Amino acid sequence: MTTGYQSSAGDGEIFDAFAAVRKTGSGNRLHSRAEYRCVRRRAHQTSYAWQEWVLCVSQVFCRRDAARTICSPRIPRLENIMSTFPSYTIETAPAASKPALEDAKKTFGFVPNLQSHMAESPELLAGYSALWDLFARSTLTPHEQQVVYLTSNFENNCHYCMAGHSALARMIKMDPAVIAALRDGEPLPDPKLEALHRFATIVVRERGFASDADVETFLAAGFTRQNVLEVILGVATKVMSNYTNHIVHTQYDPFMKGNEWTKPVKAAA
Repeated sequence: MTTGYQSSAGDGEIFDAFAAVRKTGSGNRLHSRAEYRCVRRRAHQTSYAWQEWVLCVSQVFCRRDAARTICSPRIPRLENIMSTFPSYTIETAPAASKPALEDAKKTFGFVPNLQSHMAESPELLAGYSALWDLFARSTLTPHEQQVVYLTSNFENNCHYCMAGHSALARMIKMDPAVIAALRDGEPLPDPKLEALHRFATIVVRERGFASDADVETFLAAGFTRQNVLEVILGVATKVMSNYTNHIVHTQYDPFMKGNEWTKPVKAAA
């Protein structure tokens, strides 16, 4: 599979195409080829990342269907590579993965697409299931756990997990304003939850290198040293799922309908 950026047109032709379709947008503009190239370089230099960036900015500049025309026809669409990582059922999964899939079905009532892909590696699936269960038993409340999960999903730009945890957060009656802020990458209206949100953001962005001052600010908001380490557990759990979703391009589950998510352009820039 080719990973480099490929196009049937040069950057200039792509810019011209983008300029043509963006006239249907909200009025925001890429003002010059230089600005376009600057943003273009900030995207990962892979064909799929480029496609996703175009589809992401289409929220601002143009209709989503129009933006798709910019993607090179030589590049296979994301949906066409799913066969690289099969989706297993309990019946077809490797024997060592069957118990974890059965547990997932007992928990959710079905086997989520994430676990059906993870089943390719029984060790990954078992590790993820174990961390999920351990984090659920942490001293953080269910709402606080979702703050950690949704913050990690946002920072790691995981469409699948953001949609799934948005749905789960609604099921446990989290404040809709809190959920909306987490999905938008904005400060939370609840001061204590915002302290957790901020600390989890630092942990993810700084790869764990939170300063002593960051830790003290978190503790001053009413959290404990145990909570500090539990945030790491939650972030580690989402590394497994977020990174898996990036690589296998996990499709949404039906229960996520209405919670689909794309990272806001201002946060993705």
